[in-house]
Amino acid sequence: MSAAALAATYGGSELGMTAAIAVLLFVLVFFAVAETALNRISRVKAQAIDASLQTRASAALLRLVTTPERFINPVLVTVTFCQTGQAFLTSLLAARLFGATGVALGFVLNVIVFFVLSEAMPKTWAVLRAERAALATARLTDAIVAFPPLRAISKGLIGLTNVLIPGKGLKEGPFVSEQELLGIVGAAAEDEVIEHEERELIESIIEFGDTVAREIMVPRPDMVTVSHEATVTQGLDRAIEHGFSRVPVLGADEDDVLGLAFTKDLVKAERSGQGHRPITEVLRPVQFVPENKPVARLMREMQTEKFHLVLIVDEYGGIAGLVTLEDCLEELVGEIVDEYDDDDTTVVALEDGGYDVDGGYGVSDLNDLLRLQVPDEDFDTLAGFVFGALGHIPEPGELITYDGWSFEVLEMEGRRITRVRIRPLIDEREVVRDADDAGGTGSSS
Repeated sequence: MSAAALAATYGGSELGMTAAIAVLLFVLVFFAVAETALNRISRVKAQAIDASLQTRASAALLRLVTTPERFINPVLVTVTFCQTGQAFLTSLLAARLFGATGVALGFVLNVIVFFVLSEAMPKTWAVLRAERAALATARLTDAIVAFPPLRAISKGLIGLTNVLIPGKGLKEGPFVSEQELLGIVGAAAEDEVIEHEERELIESIIEFGDTVAREIMVPRPDMVTVSHEATVTQGLDRAIEHGFSRVPVLGADEDDVLGLAFTKDLVKAERSGQGHRPITEVLRPVQFVPENKPVARLMREMQTEKFHLVLIVDEYGGIAGLVTLEDCLEELVGEIVDEYDDDDTTVVALEDGGYDVDGGYGVSDLNDLLRLQVPDEDFDTLAGFVFGALGHIPEPGELITYDGWSFEVLEMEGRRITRVRIRPLIDEREVVRDADDAGGTGSSS
């Protein structure tokens, strides 16, 4: 059966079909504007709009934005219905008017013309005028999504989806991943909607939940400790020398931490003439936490239970390092430096575009600095990454290359890599040109 004959069996006038297509296009344009605008209005912004306008439109906007799952699924069902109906009627009308050629024409119209009219143009307008578009469409959208038959159909289809996809499915409504949130924040910063400092703080907050104590701890070799055999005066001298308010006191075994010596307790004992007493007599309890404890949980516990320092224990029960409340805060707001801290030399920029970097520099920070993808699941620090890549205890001067950068071991402390020089690799063609400029005999490429 030809396309024209098939179209004729459905009956109906071309004028009525054209009118139906126009109505469906209008509905698609409306919902394209509504969906885009409503998704760009935050709950806080909707509350501010409603507080200032106090209109039915602003109240409807606030209701929709407060519970987005209430409107998203019904809107998507309606849009799907209208798109399917419009595509069917367009193809049918084209076939009736132009025969077999009309089927191809209808396809082109659906893909190009109607996409521009019902998707690209209205959504672009809604992005540029989100607040105006949201207020203009809020009342009608609120009324449509409250229509019982539409809600029942939407709920039934979502229920079918949840049966086909085990687990949570769509029971909890739309989801946004951390990467999508970071992408939104990055786009907002590029468009100068938020400041660079605000972007860094938001990204720190988003990533804070994935950080564990091991990633921010002071490693055991860098810990300042006092022996249990020390006196109050000796412990006070060591605390003052390094400028710390709390110092762990070790027992006979390095993994045996007896407690914390508070500098203020040592000062009090010293001033009262008890500097000769064993430091073990003025100790306070110390908290131990596993190295994989989330920093967000750890910080809440430190605030609630009022302790400022914890010791980190590895899976074998050994002391891996320590974390202070300041370390947790710095993970959120960046480095906190007071008048007693030395100048930060963790990362020193070089004139050739490279860096001298402390071996304890975090891999995630390194990735941000150099725009790399070093796997932070395998290594916590720059030293660990270089150590793992070399596969042996290096000597100063040994280097590795990774993704356009060279990593040279600059300083060692025993078996620890304490300083790494990072430089961008020079393109081989540049090396050839430099050799020619210096009088070399190589041919320039």
